[in-house]
Amino acid sequence: MGKQLLVPISILALAYSLIIVNASDPSPLQDFCVATDDPKDAAVFVNGCKNPNLVNADDFFFTGLNKPGNTFNPLGSEVTAVSVIKLKGLNTLGISLARIDFAPYGLNPPHIHPRGTEVLLVLEGSLLVGFVTSNIPNQKNRLFTKTLYAGDVFVFPEGLVHFQQNIAETNTIAFAGLSNQNPGTITIANAVFGSDPKISPHVLTKAFQVDKDVTDYLQSQFWWDNNY
Repeated sequence: MGKQLLVPISILALAYSLIIVNASDPSPLQDFCVATDDPKDAAVFVNGCKNPNLVNADDFFFTGLNKPGNTFNPLGSEVTAVSVIKLKGLNTLGISLARIDFAPYGLNPPHIHPRGTEVLLVLEGSLLVGFVTSNIPNQKNRLFTKTLYAGDVFVFPEGLVHFQQNIAETNTIAFAGLSNQNPGTITIANAVFGSDPKISPHVLTKAFQVDKDVTDYLQSQFWWDNNY
């Protein structure tokens, strides 16, 4: 009887250990994997990595986050992102950074990062921030919101709709760290009403339960992208 129980117990223990192992990120295969767009610079030993003999300090360097973004736009905000697109040394490291500038009452509109969690630090000024939970059966989507001041930190979980708005009469500056070298951004209004080609107005009319004139008007607007 004891031997009969030993086998299933051992299998369960092994399965549990595999779950624990799979829950963590894989270990890097090397010190770094600098991204390259030029095939002649790629080393054969790991696909897509710049030949380490050609790597230099500039591959891990970016300058300019001391400069304020241009907030003279309809949103009154600008995001200066430092992802693997601008800093090739971030490749495979699972992190990126952004500076967000806000004019008085400027808005970083509802958006998601499909591939990264965001942690936000307010450097100066104040922000009203929040995120909304995913759909829950028989419940409304919950809003978690907070007013932040200089030195405050707030976390936006990966893939959830979130926003930030300056509630001060002065400029506000924030910095964000993200858990992906290329977290991506989907601004909700831009994606829904400014897609190319356009989403069928019949879809939007039914989804938002408004007249077709409203969806036609929204699709005719210029939707500003505050990321660069």
